[in-house]
Parts: sequence; C-alpha cells; structure tokens
Amino acid sequence: MSGHSKWATIKRKKAANDARRSNQFAKLLRAVEVAAKEGGGDPAANMTLASAIEKAKASSVPNDNIDRAIKRGSGEDAGSARYEEITYEGYAPGGIALFVEALTENRNRTAQDVRHAFTRNGGNLGATGSTAWMFSRKGVIVVEKAASPDDERLLELALDAGAEDMNDAESSWEIVTEPAALAAVRDAVRDAGIDVFSAELTMLPQSTIPVDGGEARKVLGLIDALEELEDVQNVYANFDIPEEVMASL
Repeated sequence: MSGHSKWATIKRKKAANDARRSNQFAKLLRAVEVAAKEGGGDPAANMTLASAIEKAKASSVPNDNIDRAIKRGSGEDAGSARYEEITYEGYAPGGIALFVEALTENRNRTAQDVRHAFTRNGGNLGATGSTAWMFSRKGVIVVEKAASPDDERLLELALDAGAEDMNDAESSWEIVTEPAALAAVRDAVRDAGIDVFSAELTMLPQSTIPVDGGEARKVLGLIDALEELEDVQNVYANFDIPEEVMASL
C-alpha cells in the first residue's frame, strides 16, 4: 500500500488541534478553487474537483466554504488568487522516494521552504524527473475492514464497477482505480451499503521499500515537515511501514 495512503488514513483518525485544522482547511479549499478554475465548477464533469470536494468534506470543511471556493475558481465570485501548480521530487532518509505537490502564488518562497524542509530533516531535494517516474496517478478508495467483513463480495463489487485491484492494508481495504473510474466505483460501494472511509485521486508508487524503527521516524518527520508548509498540498512516498509503527509515531 502507498505510504502516503496509509499515513493519511491514520492521521484522519487522529484528532487535530484547531491551528492544524485551520491550516488544513485552507489547503483543501485552495485545491477545490484551483480544480474548479482549471476544469470547471461541475464535479460531475471534473474528476479532480470531485476528488478535492470529497477530501474537503471528509475533513469536515463546511459546505458553504466549499461552495464559495468553487465559485471563486469558476469565476462566479471575485477574490480568486492566481495559484500555480508546482511539483518537487527528492528522497527521505533510507532512500525513500518523495513526490511533492504544491499550489502557490509565490514560486520562490515555496521552493525555499521545501528545500529548507528537506535539508533540516535529512532528506535530499532532487532534480525534476528523479522520482516522478516511480508514481502513477490513481483513484484510491479506502474501506475499513470492520465496515465490510466480506472481502470477496467487496472485491467482486469493485471489479464489476471498474476497479483495477484491491489491496490488503492491515485494518482496511484499498481499492485502486483509474482516475476516471473513481466516482463510479465509490458510488457502487456506497450503494451496496458499505461505508467508504475515503475516496481520492492520489499518486501510488510502483513498488515500496520496507522501513521500520528509527528510520521510520526520520521518514515521517520529513513528510510532516513538508505537509506543514502552507503551500504544500500532498506528499507521496514509496515507503511501507507497519500500521502499528506509524500509529505510534
């Protein structure tokens, strides 16, 4: 399972303080606004927007805030900032590949902040193309095992709806789809009465590297430092850390 997916799932289960939640709300709304600006304000015709809305709602962002962000992005409301999408690539301790997505109105500031986070946390910022080839854009639907005890039924349901695969992620199932099939598979699972913990577009690694103990703490420390940056939207990694180790960290 993608290190990012498992780490994101665990963090969603943990309560966040108000300051961190406010920062997360701002990032999620920025993603909604940019998605609406680039692909239009109709989530039915804009899968990137649909995924951004799904993530925002999963984090309890108020619907009114989401609606305003869509209107700003689609030009129905004034006040939209000119955000630019930028990606960064590099390595965490232990040779773990990282792929970082950012939305910024100040490219120089963001580059400096990202470089500083890598340097201070034992990582190495790489050149463009150094790690991107290790990841593929996919849709990922997470279902808690407690919500779907019949894995064969879930797999059959997902495949019939257009999913590519389903992976065992310890306490949950990870259904993998092509980006365009994410909504259809998610809806099929929900229509079957199965609770969906999360459904989003993400970057999955082609292969993973096992990490444990002290090395895991260093890797997650760098990822946390990057995710705390105002302009960073997502950090993807190709680590494989046992769920109980990540939860303890």
